Parts: sequence; C-alpha cells; structure tokens
Amino acid sequence: MLKGKGFNTRLLHAAADRDPFTGAVSTPIYQVSTFHQDPDKPGDFDYSRSGNPTRKALEDLIAQLEGGDRGFAFASGMAATSSVLMLFKPGDHLVVSEDLYGGTFRALTTVFDRWGLEISFVDSSDPEAVEKAINPSTKALFIETPSNPLLKISDLRELVKIAKRHNLITIVDNTFLTPYLCRPLELGVDIVIHSATKFLNGHSDVLAGLVVAKDPELAEKIGFLQNALGGVLGPQDSWLLIRGLKTLGIRLDRQSTNALTMANWLQTQSWVEKVYYPGLETHPGRKVLSEIATGYGAVVSFKVKETEILDKILRNLTLPAVAVSLGAVESILTHPITMSHAAMAPAQRDKLGISYNLLRLSVGLEETNDLIEDFLKAIN
Repeated sequence: MLKGKGFNTRLLHAAADRDPFTGAVSTPIYQVSTFHQDPDKPGDFDYSRSGNPTRKALEDLIAQLEGGDRGFAFASGMAATSSVLMLFKPGDHLVVSEDLYGGTFRALTTVFDRWGLEISFVDSSDPEAVEKAINPSTKALFIETPSNPLLKISDLRELVKIAKRHNLITIVDNTFLTPYLCRPLELGVDIVIHSATKFLNGHSDVLAGLVVAKDPELAEKIGFLQNALGGVLGPQDSWLLIRGLKTLGIRLDRQSTNALTMANWLQTQSWVEKVYYPGLETHPGRKVLSEIATGYGAVVSFKVKETEILDKILRNLTLPAVAVSLGAVESILTHPITMSHAAMAPAQRDKLGISYNLLRLSVGLEETNDLIEDFLKAIN
C-alpha cells in the first residue's frame, strides 16, 4: 500500500496504523510476556523476548524506512551495537572509525578485546587508510558517519567498494543522520545501527537501539542473537518510539536549519576557536555528504579558546540541557571529555583532538535567537 509513497507518509502509516481488532489508529501496546498457544494452529507470537506485536510494528517500520529486509529493536543503542558485534568470533578483525561514540569504543576495547576480537581504529574519512588497515582476518568495516564528536564524513560509496573487493560486511552507525537524511543500505551497506534514544525518538524519554539488515541471511543471524541474548525493547518503549518517529521529518527539517544558523553564528564569535559542522562551506566533508545524504544533521561541535569561557557556558546556560545524549526536541550541550567520551583513553582523545575545550551542541527546536542570547548571557 505504501510503495512509492513519500518518507513522511511512511513515517505516519507504516507501523500497523489500523488495529485489525478495534480500528485504533495507534499501534496498541501489547503489555504481555506470553501468548496462548493453540496446539492445532500455532500463533505468530509465543514469548515476548522472541517477539511482541508492538515491537514488531516498530521493527517493520524501521526496516521499511531504511530499505532493509528486517529490523530489530533493542533495549539501548549499546545493546544493538553489542549484539551486532556478536556476529564475529575470536580472531576476527574489524576496521573501525577512530572518531566514534565513547561507549562503542569502550565496548570494543574493554569487552570484545577480552575474547579475541581484533580492532584497528582508522580515519574512515580516508578510504586509502581503511583499505591499508585490512588484513586476511578482517571481516567487517564499522563506520560512524558523521563521526562523534568531530563530525568527520566517510564516503560510504567508496567504503562499500572496498568492502566488496575484500568480501567484508559493512556496518554503519546512522544515528546522527537517520534514514530521513541518509539511507546507507541503498548505498550498498549491509547493516545499519541506530541509537534510537536520539533523533528517532527525539523526546529524551526512551532508551532504545535499532538494527536493520539488508539481506535475509544476515537478518536471520541477527534475529537469532536478539532472541538468544535477550536485550530486547519492551512494548511501552516500542510504542513511544513509534510515536516519536512520526514527527522525525518535521523535527529534523527545523533542527537542521537551526544547526546551520548556530554554526554560522559560532564562527563569528571571537571566543570560538573552531566550528565543526558538515553544512558549513569550509567543512572538508561537505561535498561528500551532500552526495550521499539529503541534509547535514543537527549536531554542531566547537572548540572554545579559553577554559574560563567554557566553564561559564557549562555553568550558566539555561536553555540547552548540559547533559549526555543528543537528538531531542530540546537543545543538549555535551562536554565530550567528561561525558560521552569519558571512557575513551586520554591518549586516544588527544590523538583525535577531543580536547577539554571541545563542546558538542545538539540543536533543538528552540528559536535560534533565544539560543544565541542564552550563550551570550552565559559568557558575559
């Protein structure tokens, strides 16, 4: 019914929006752990870890939005990421974006390394560096783009070509752009991961992770891991995420516009050392991103020249929440070195340029004039 329909139409109508029993226009919350079984006619559901109608509506929705075979909903973004990493065995080697979420870095370097998963962190915005890091044990590329928190852009088209030459799985964390702005599976990527806590939900009230596999064989393996490991999303949170997704397009349109305004303004401020935002003409990845996505997202990172100014911002802002996370309707300001990337080794942070004076601003739906005034009041 929805084939060929626009993205915003699918956001509203692809998640079982007509309950067959009551006609309800909102997917019901099946708050249930088990299901009666007819011995002569087994049902589609037996136990909610293995499948729940509300969760399935969400999983079908994200699969359709990303253009994949099947979707999977997990209890958090890290549960989703960790489950995908369980596709690999001790001795396997992965090439991973060096500039990525601190929680993913922590899992790779303190959990998966203990059972023998080998990792090479590289600048994935440099395809030559990626290919150079591949060895006979390499099984996958794990790419985060735009990267977190320095917003480097990786050319997924080139990385997919490299992966195909070496028979590798390509995994992309699409949290920052979402399928509204970029659909990696359509570019040849095999698996997409989301921290759905962020833009997909958009309201700072749900922890969730989503995975979409492009082909049935990979989907079968991920489905087995989801059921075996059990880190599934509950029906209440699944319903909240479906509701949040309905406004994804209109939220990201406004947030992206606001982000560009804030990035341009930050560039004019004498107390700002550097601004990172792929929508700026000066950003080295702008051209690549414009070719693989329909927008630049709503996250702006910037470095402050003086520690005194940074401290004033963190202590005195009143509109943006100073907090971990991003992607909500309200603006959120994060200090990566003490928050999102605190788990990353200091030497690694220094190598990447994740310094004490770096801030990451997830721009919300506020009026940008009010945000600008809030920053100026905070530092003055």
